Amino acid sequence: MKIENPNPIQWQFAQRAEQLQGSAIREILKITQRPEIISFAGGLPSPATFPVEQMRAAYDKVLSLQGKIALQYGPTDGYGPLREWIAHRLTTSDAKILPEQVLMVSGSQQALDLLGKVLIDEGSKVLVETPSYLGALQAFSVYRPEFVSVATDDAGLVPQSVAAVAEGARLLYALPNFQNPTGRSLTLERRIELVETCARLGLPLIEDDPYGALSYRNEPPPKMLTMNPNGVVYMGSFSKVLTPGIRLGYVVAPLPLLRRLELAKQAADLHTAQLTQMVVYEVVKDGFLDRHIPTIRTLYANQCQVMLDAMAEHFPSSVTWTKPEGGMFIWVTLPKHIDSMKLFEAALEQHVAFVPGAPFYGNTPETNTFRLSFVTVPPERIREGIAKLGKLIAARI
Repeated sequence: MKIENPNPIQWQFAQRAEQLQGSAIREILKITQRPEIISFAGGLPSPATFPVEQMRAAYDKVLSLQGKIALQYGPTDGYGPLREWIAHRLTTSDAKILPEQVLMVSGSQQALDLLGKVLIDEGSKVLVETPSYLGALQAFSVYRPEFVSVATDDAGLVPQSVAAVAEGARLLYALPNFQNPTGRSLTLERRIELVETCARLGLPLIEDDPYGALSYRNEPPPKMLTMNPNGVVYMGSFSKVLTPGIRLGYVVAPLPLLRRLELAKQAADLHTAQLTQMVVYEVVKDGFLDRHIPTIRTLYANQCQVMLDAMAEHFPSSVTWTKPEGGMFIWVTLPKHIDSMKLFEAALEQHVAFVPGAPFYGNTPETNTFRLSFVTVPPERIREGIAKLGKLIAARI
C-alpha cells in the first residue's frame, strides 16, 4: 500500500556531514572517461600491470579448497597468514614487526579514516606536507582538525620545520616515497632526522607508503617504521602492486594504538573481506611480487621518461617540474600569474586533462601548480598531450 502525498522529509544532517567534500580528482575523472580525452589526471595504476591470470587461479584454488572458510565472517584484525607474511616482509635486522601489529583494512584509505577517528578531535592540530595527499586531507577533514602545513622544498618535507609547529599536534602525516602529488622522496638523512625529531617531541608519525615498491632505479631508503616501531605508524597497500579493485591495505602500529584502530574498524565494517585476503595471500606467498614488481617499475620508468622528455621539449623555460625516481606523478609549477584551474578548463577543450594543484593543500593553496600522472597513457598520447599543454601554457606566459 502506497501512502498518498507524503510530506517531504526535511533531512537534518550531522555537523560532520557538512564537512564532507568531494574529491577533485574523482570529479575530474567523471569528465575524462571519454576516449578522446588524454587524461593525465587519475592516480590509477596501469591495467597492463594487473595479474589477471594469477588472481583468477588464486580465486579458483581458494574457493575449491577453502571455500567455506573464505566465504565466512573473519576476524577484525585480518587473515592470520597474510598478516604474518606482511610482518615478515617488513621485519629487518633493526626492527622485528609482529603479526599482532598488523591490521588489515579495506584499502589504505580506510586506515586514514580509522586513524582520524582514533586520534583526532575537533580542533586537533594535524601536521601535513605542503602539498599533501588529497585523500588524507579528505579523510581527516571529517573530524574537523586544524591542518598545519609543514614546510617542504625540492627534496620534500623539511624536518627542521616540524618543531616550530608541533606543540599540541596529534600527528604528522607524511608520504616519504615518490609522494602523491609531487613525486618527491625523502633522503635517508632526512628520514633519520624526521624520526628523531618526532620521537623527541612525542609526536606520532604516520608513514603512508603506497608507492615505495615502485622505484625505477634503486631501492628506496629504509622505512621510517624500522627506525622507531614504537613511534611510527606505517600504512601499506596492495593497490599499486597487484590491483586497486581488491581494496586491500594494512596498517602497522604499536599495540595500544592498533587495538583502538581494531575497535574502530569493528564498528565500521566488522572485517575486511576474508575471501579477498585469502586470495591475495595465495598470490603473494611464494614470492610473486618479487617477480612482478620489476615489470611495473620498467613500464612506469619508461613512460615517466617519455613525459619528462616531452615536457623539456614543449614547456616554456619559466615552468618547473619534479623529476621523480619512482611512483606515478610529476608536479608542475607555473609562473605565479597562471591559474592552473583556468588552464585545466582550456586544456579540456583541447581534450587534455590533469589535476589542478589547489586541492592538495591543507591551508593556503598555490594555484599555479598541477599534477600529472603518466602511467595509464601510451607514449604517443603522452607526447601529444604534453605538446598541447605546452602551447596553452606558452600562450599565458
